[in-house]
Amino acid sequence: MSTAHTSEETIKHDKTNVSIDITAKCGRNIQGKKGDNLVSFLQVSIEEINLGESEKKHANPMKHTIDYDFTCTYNSPNDAQAFSDILQKPIIFTVVEVLHEGKKGELKTAVLGQAVVDLFPLLQGQCSFSSTVPLNPVVNPGIKESRQGMSRKQPTLEVFVSVTEPLLTEPELSTCIIMKVTVETAFSVPDTWTLPTGSAHSPFAYFAALEVPLTAENDQALMFSEGHLMPGGLREGKGRRKRRPLQSLLVPGNQFLPGSFCQPEPIDHEDGELTSLEDQAFRDEAEITKNRVRWDTEIRCFLDACAASRLKEKITDSRLWPVELMRTSIPLSRLGDENPEIPFHGLIFVDMGRLLYPGVSRIRGAYTVHPFYESELLNKTKRKASVLKEQAKIATVLAKSRASIVIGTPKKGAKNVDAGGKGVKDQSKKQSVPLPKPTTCDEASESASEPETKVNVEGNMYLEAKTYVIIEVSLNRPLVPKTSPEELARRVKALIPPKPKRPAGPTRAEKAVVDFHTQVGNAVAAVSEQFAEIFGANSKLQESLSKEQILAEVMGGLNVSGRYFAFKEQIKRAVVKIVRDKMQRSKPLTDPQEVKEFVSKLYVYLVDEMHVALNKIYSSDVAEDCTDEMKLESSQLRHFAKEAQLTSNYQQAAQYYQELVVRHPDEPLYKFEWGSLYMLIGDYMKAKECYYDAVSIQQTHQPSLMMCGVVAVMFERYNEAQTFLERATSLEPPSVEAWTLMGLLHLSLNEAFLPERAFLEAKKIFGEEEANRANADDKTKLSEDNSEEAKAQQDEQETDNSAPPHIAEHDPEFPDHDMEESREASLHIDKSWTSPTKLTSSIFTQTLKFLLQNNALQMAEHALSQELLGSKGGCSMAYYYSLAQFQLLKGDYSSAIDSVKEALFYKSQYPDAWALKGHCHYLQGTFTEARECYEWSMVFPEPPSDTHIVHLRLGAIYILEEKFIQAKEVFLQACEQSPSCLTWLGLGKACYRLGELCVAEEALAVATLLNSANAEVWAYLSLISLKSGQLEEGDEYYKNAISFDFQDSSLNEEISEAKRQTRMSKLASCFNASPQAEAETV
Repeated sequence: MSTAHTSEETIKHDKTNVSIDITAKCGRNIQGKKGDNLVSFLQVSIEEINLGESEKKHANPMKHTIDYDFTCTYNSPNDAQAFSDILQKPIIFTVVEVLHEGKKGELKTAVLGQAVVDLFPLLQGQCSFSSTVPLNPVVNPGIKESRQGMSRKQPTLEVFVSVTEPLLTEPELSTCIIMKVTVETAFSVPDTWTLPTGSAHSPFAYFAALEVPLTAENDQALMFSEGHLMPGGLREGKGRRKRRPLQSLLVPGNQFLPGSFCQPEPIDHEDGELTSLEDQAFRDEAEITKNRVRWDTEIRCFLDACAASRLKEKITDSRLWPVELMRTSIPLSRLGDENPEIPFHGLIFVDMGRLLYPGVSRIRGAYTVHPFYESELLNKTKRKASVLKEQAKIATVLAKSRASIVIGTPKKGAKNVDAGGKGVKDQSKKQSVPLPKPTTCDEASESASEPETKVNVEGNMYLEAKTYVIIEVSLNRPLVPKTSPEELARRVKALIPPKPKRPAGPTRAEKAVVDFHTQVGNAVAAVSEQFAEIFGANSKLQESLSKEQILAEVMGGLNVSGRYFAFKEQIKRAVVKIVRDKMQRSKPLTDPQEVKEFVSKLYVYLVDEMHVALNKIYSSDVAEDCTDEMKLESSQLRHFAKEAQLTSNYQQAAQYYQELVVRHPDEPLYKFEWGSLYMLIGDYMKAKECYYDAVSIQQTHQPSLMMCGVVAVMFERYNEAQTFLERATSLEPPSVEAWTLMGLLHLSLNEAFLPERAFLEAKKIFGEEEANRANADDKTKLSEDNSEEAKAQQDEQETDNSAPPHIAEHDPEFPDHDMEESREASLHIDKSWTSPTKLTSSIFTQTLKFLLQNNALQMAEHALSQELLGSKGGCSMAYYYSLAQFQLLKGDYSSAIDSVKEALFYKSQYPDAWALKGHCHYLQGTFTEARECYEWSMVFPEPPSDTHIVHLRLGAIYILEEKFIQAKEVFLQACEQSPSCLTWLGLGKACYRLGELCVAEEALAVATLLNSANAEVWAYLSLISLKSGQLEEGDEYYKNAISFDFQDSSLNEEISEAKRQTRMSKLASCFNASPQAEAETV
């Protein structure tokens, strides 16, 4: 039931009434006590207002129908309160059978059944609708159904409802809200709430009440007054039908709302309280074993545009919405009109904040019941008065006014009486009764400031019993609309227009020309092979013959070998394709002159294309072949670019990315990674260009959209950032990082509710990913265990088969069971060491990984602060590890070392943390500590996530410490796992220092193939050549090193010394050679 709260001043509404025509057309399958001689009439009402009564109609026994054709009109005020009444109060049709009609017009009647029709479609923009509704019998326990006059076949009533104009215009439909509030069940009620012995009904009434906006100034109270105490023992059934309000006026079959059901959902998907794992066991027990109060009632209410805006404002002002609860044994009107005492007065705080999430129009969950205190109501919800107390005052005043007024007996309605007008007058009389003066703000604040000495003893029972209520609130449209993916795509397209599509592959004409060029090349190859077979080994024969003779020999050989026939047929097919596809000739020519002209034209064209093909064949063949041999794969280029980025060779990294982009102009990944390089350098404008280019290539590239948003935040272009991040969140698969970045953006802008919503979505996706990973790990572990068991059984069988007949006795000091225990212990240790190392992460640490990989330090700092704020029980290992990475990128190596030490305190066997600590020491110049950390990181069975840079730096430290054997081993491992110019260079350096010059030269030769512009490679090749006594070759290599900006002074001095020693050794050999020559001469 819904009531409007009004002040003493009269609220001005539109006085124009809305006339709703209600026509009962036909009843079917209705049977009375007289059988086929049924005579009946209809009574139409809404709540207790009689709208009319039809004439007496005879049934058609052949068709089993009764044609009532009765129309009445319901005149409703055109205001928000009337629209709420329309939503809550159905039209009631009562079928009455005439059993006997006396001489004086006295009727003996019996009610056959009741049907109800909802007017809800009229508030959805419809001007008319038809409905066939069931006619349900009036239940009387003392009379069987057959005596009630209802047949076994379901009786129905056909109804037509219409209005001359829509109740709501299109603008009003788009701005108003239809709210549905459902109070389902109160679980774990106080232990004193029990059913009387031998009775299925409680003598108490159970109420729930709340207040929602009606208009810009007024509220409407929603009263759930028909709760029923139910015994425990069974869980509430799934898919229970929702009930209407005002159930006392309806027969049992009509109390349910058609198509509305209580749909339970998993606890972790609910929006309310008591959703943790600890609460689930309590709720399972309470929902099965304990008594509960069931309402299962849905109340629909109308909110106009101003009320919808005020609802948003109220939720923004205080997201907790009060719902009150009580149990009483006396009517509401007898609780008092001054300061009514509400028995078992409870208070529920429903978190309505989620209704301000974009696109959210429904919340449902379990909410704890608290004892009612006005101070708590004011502090948490900023409300000043109790809804139940206000309703009790109103009910008391109305009851007193009714008692003082003598009500006359209403006359029976005519056939088509405007009975609705009378009902409206009665309603207006009820509303015009003076209402109690509401509490003013000053009085409320004064009363709230005074300490409450009275303890709500009955209300405290809710806390002791841990009572909670399942409540659902749904809207016909979201308060905050969600931007559609299509609109977000349009906005992104407006900010970054997509690049025009590259032209498709070659046309059929172009393919025909290319095929002709290929066949010309095949013919050249065939002629060259034939010429080599004839004259290749006999050059004198070629010199003795003239050109004509040579041509004749080659043509003869081509004919004999069959090569001529083969390439002639291939060229013929190519010429046919040119005629058909290039010259567009598909029909035969009949005119000889046209044939002659076409053949001449074709000949000239083919000769020209033949020259083009020959020029391609004989122009820089060797250079192209060499280029093809040295051409690197894209995966290698990408690996080299990341390596150059890690070794601070940013210019070379940019060159690699540039080559990748040229090779793959339609691949956004390389542009994205190039942008991350510029983020590391600090050139944010170029980074922005790269990310924009990546999005222009592929409008749905999620990482690039996220980084566009991050860069937009850095440039304080928040609207653009929101567009990019919203678009990233709308793409599949859903991304934890995108939603977390969206939340960080909203948080930095101090926006209400939106950060919370984004973080909740991120946590939901994160939980699903964790569950999927756990399932995959379980399956992998199960398969590994099965394979280990099978292997163990096989080993046992082999051992049994191969065991000798005589087994030596063990020493009695070492029994067998000790050996088994030690074996089990060693297996346990092995498993603990080989178990994969995982961090306990969160949405923020996962987002930090993305941000730090792309060097977005400003947003990473925000994510770090949120991870710190959300850490329960102190900082986590993941936080310290991420903080150390952040400090490393900032160049604060000392702080990074301290942070990674904290991380290792939590998990000392985490290889990535040891590697990170090694990087900090390496960049700080403390190479001994760096070496120790790198060695520790490689000890564990699971290596660091990036072993390449660890190998490079560890090998470099070994060379600095002159541990060349260890350096060789490390660089060999690096060359096997992730070869690059630097790994082969390191191997060459280690082998050179060990005196293995041949191996060193081979390694450095491979390094030059991977990167011919590395000056250090050429310098070491120069050293090896000089050590081998090849002075000229060493000088050439040294010139190459100088041309690539060789600047290593110590290596330069070593090369100069090697040159001097080589020259001296040559001079010495010359001087030694001269005396020997003289002696031989003598």
